[in-house]
Amino acid sequence: MRIQCLDAVSDLPAAEWNTLIPDQNPFLSHEFLSALERHQCVGEHTGWLPWPVICRDGQGRLLGAAPFYLKFNSYGEFVFDWSWAEAYRRQSLPYYPKLVSAIPYTPATSPRLLLAPDQPAPEDTAQAIIEYVLDEARRRRWSSIHWLFPPPAELDRLQAQGFLPRLGCQFHWKNRGYRDFQDFLDTFTAKRRKNIHRERRLVREAGLELRLLTGRELSAAQWQSVYEFYRSTFRRLGGVPTLTLPFFQEMAETLGDQLVVALAFAHGREVAGAISFRSASTLYGRHWGCRTDYDSLHFEACYYQGLEYCIQQGVQRFEPGAQGEHKIYRGFLPTLTHSAHWIAHAGFHQAIADFLARETPAVRAYAQELLQHSPYRNEVTPDALAVAGSA
Repeated sequence: MRIQCLDAVSDLPAAEWNTLIPDQNPFLSHEFLSALERHQCVGEHTGWLPWPVICRDGQGRLLGAAPFYLKFNSYGEFVFDWSWAEAYRRQSLPYYPKLVSAIPYTPATSPRLLLAPDQPAPEDTAQAIIEYVLDEARRRRWSSIHWLFPPPAELDRLQAQGFLPRLGCQFHWKNRGYRDFQDFLDTFTAKRRKNIHRERRLVREAGLELRLLTGRELSAAQWQSVYEFYRSTFRRLGGVPTLTLPFFQEMAETLGDQLVVALAFAHGREVAGAISFRSASTLYGRHWGCRTDYDSLHFEACYYQGLEYCIQQGVQRFEPGAQGEHKIYRGFLPTLTHSAHWIAHAGFHQAIADFLARETPAVRAYAQELLQHSPYRNEVTPDALAVAGSA
């Protein structure tokens, strides 16, 4: 095997990288990752320096790859370690740069070890990539390696190499073969069902029209509006909108039907939009913004339109993004997510391990308590608190 890091995902041909992508995942695709690079959504100026790793056999065939970034801050990760960085600073130790295996600005569970499906020993390839990045981190004296939102299948291998596991909690929806939206609502308690009917009625009574459009169906002028919606949310919350209009326009062209936008109109004018991406099995809600506040429009654009889409298209899961306890009442149940962390400094490794030993049962208890607020008539469903990424 020959393993190396590249300067960018775009250094590898798209056809070669994409042979490794499972479930037609848009965020792992060459199109998505290289567009981030090309349109300067990542790079040293954002704190996300591409550092993808690839593995080839003796004949040059691509056996595996992993999206890595050298990070100079903790922005856009959704697994919060700012307090760890502050503890390093207080001890006059450098926390940055650190190495992160993640999709920039995207808290979606998916494989981080991308493996060719027809190779004889994929577990050897996975192990070789992990050992390579560990050796590089030690050699370059990086403080840590962080594996964000991997599926459960990758965790045992990481823990065997000294990575510390960490739990998070999101709110996901599973399609149980619903015939239509009303069939889905019929599984709710009367109180929660009535509330959703009320929220959808308020949107209609405000004279708003919702249209669900794929990336290619939006006009250039509509993309300009959608992009302004995206930026407005960051301005309101005090964040930095790192994605650019040319990036979204390229995604609309290259991903096509995998980019879905719920667009709200008032008197023929766009007033709000919610951007989602989809794989073969999952819809991922990502960005939302509005020109004017309307009662319940956020719930309609970000959740109900996506749920109807999943039911109509036979999409099995809907991950509407990080955080948001209000999602529970709308059918999204607490779902455990994972990360894994290798800490070079022995003292900090132990301190962080002690912290995680306290945090982990607290996260489980938090998720379990939230489950008691399930809107479904059967409060604890068979797959309650299922781990994200599991079958």
